[in-house]
Amino acid sequence: MSDKDHRPFFIVLNGGSGQGGADEAVQLMDEVLASSNRQYEIIKVEQSSTLSAVAEWAVKQAQAQNGIVVAAGGDGTLNAVCQALAGTGIPLGLVPLGTFNYFARNYGIPQDTTLATRCLLDAQLRPIQAGFVNEKIFLVNASLGIYPKLLEDREAYKQNLGRSRVVAFLSALATFMRAHRKLRIDVSIDGEQRPVITSSLVVANNALQLEHIGLGQSEALAQGQLVAVLVKPMGRLALYALLLRGLVQRLGEADNLDGFTFSEMRVSRGRAHRAKIALDGEVSWMQLPLQFKARENALNLLVPSDPQMRERL
Repeated sequence: MSDKDHRPFFIVLNGGSGQGGADEAVQLMDEVLASSNRQYEIIKVEQSSTLSAVAEWAVKQAQAQNGIVVAAGGDGTLNAVCQALAGTGIPLGLVPLGTFNYFARNYGIPQDTTLATRCLLDAQLRPIQAGFVNEKIFLVNASLGIYPKLLEDREAYKQNLGRSRVVAFLSALATFMRAHRKLRIDVSIDGEQRPVITSSLVVANNALQLEHIGLGQSEALAQGQLVAVLVKPMGRLALYALLLRGLVQRLGEADNLDGFTFSEMRVSRGRAHRAKIALDGEVSWMQLPLQFKARENALNLLVPSDPQMRERL
């Protein structure tokens, strides 16, 4: 992108992302963009149930006006926008407002709202890889088993106690206090199938998250692959120990994890027809079998042109 780029921004802002303060985020973005001679529209989404529909509307506007779609929110907001964006070729911008913001941090996008908005005006396009499961996109991770349940419980806690990493940790403890069924699945890679008994299967597409929890193999992402992590069945005390290891970035040292890389993977579950799965923190039901694959150049992301602006690259 250059100084002469005048493509309009269509900004989908999740009013429920992060620590709140959506009105302040709108004000900060207005202050930067209003003086830029750049056309823009901020669509604030109050109800998460309408997020997908608003994202689709923004994509249609960008198609009609040769524009750029910007997601302002956390990883879940970004996922909803990218579901609508995938395959269109429309550039993606991001202003992170979430709690963890793994995707934004992985690509050096500032966590400060004002700085991130300024970076939209001086950015370069970078093709990026995404993961897909049954043609649904995910940017950070996809998971089934205990992890989707953990996310559902975390969302319930956040509704009552607010959004923070402490609340996320407390909700995880509460989830692990309850007994959980073992997940029996069949995993097929390159035509070779094996039965697996696990507590959870996580498929990762984010190097920063893998490094944060102490898991290796992140270099496979740069080679057009995804990283799968199987959590072996264990008791509650072992689950607590696993959670604590993750907090101190030592999860990779745990004996009850099995990690491997792949480009395509098929997951089935006996006679079951569907499974509960989480894509970038958003939980839904999906038809079985699950077909996972990596796709290079799936999206065109705006990243900061100024190296000093980049928090990670």
